Amino acid sequence: MGASPARLRVTALRALVVDYGGVLTSPLQDAMQSWCEDDEVDVALFRRVMREWLGSSYGDEAATNPVHALERGEIAIPDFERELAKRLHTHDGRPVEPEGLVARMFAGFRNGQSAQPMMAAVRTARRRGLKTALLSNSWGLDYPREQWEGAFDAVVISGEVGMRKPEPAIYLHTAALLGLEPSQCVFVDDLAPNVRGAVEVGMVGVRHISPDQTVGELEALFGVSLQRDAADEEPVTG
Repeated sequence: MGASPARLRVTALRALVVDYGGVLTSPLQDAMQSWCEDDEVDVALFRRVMREWLGSSYGDEAATNPVHALERGEIAIPDFERELAKRLHTHDGRPVEPEGLVARMFAGFRNGQSAQPMMAAVRTARRRGLKTALLSNSWGLDYPREQWEGAFDAVVISGEVGMRKPEPAIYLHTAALLGLEPSQCVFVDDLAPNVRGAVEVGMVGVRHISPDQTVGELEALFGVSLQRDAADEEPVTG
């Protein structure tokens, strides 16, 4: 008797690919809110600028803008900071200091308790024999790479490869680094356009809402437990 279609699908999936910000950290909106409060930035104005630059789809509607250029590594961080700062102001009309703006924006990212279940799931997936990769659109972040030791078979940072999500090429590049077909990869991201981009090249897409929901969905897809147990001696960090 042959394997059921569901079982064939489970055994075909061999890799877990995850986003960084908002998946392995606290939510992106929390970091942005914290930054706006600390710098007294008009949050409605910031959101309007992002909508103008990114387009409503975060994808093709705004083909050329400073955010896309930064994510591809085509613009230096200080140049991007000046472009963004001159479009912003504080609640009382004061200018926003451009120097160090990106670092301040993402200072609210936390790799603590709320992010640990996802990082633990990645490490457990690798111990269970799955391949793992990080795929992140970078705003020039100083990633905590020391915390990723032993977690990933491949790390793809948009600014280092000259591609960005949701461009098809960056998903295909990640799958190739793992030595797999896109259809063998599950991709997790908190932004729907990035998940759609992965699905369009053949990956299985999972929209990250909460660690519990995402881990449960991944366990169903891979057919393995991603919970740490007493045999998992490697400590979880980040």
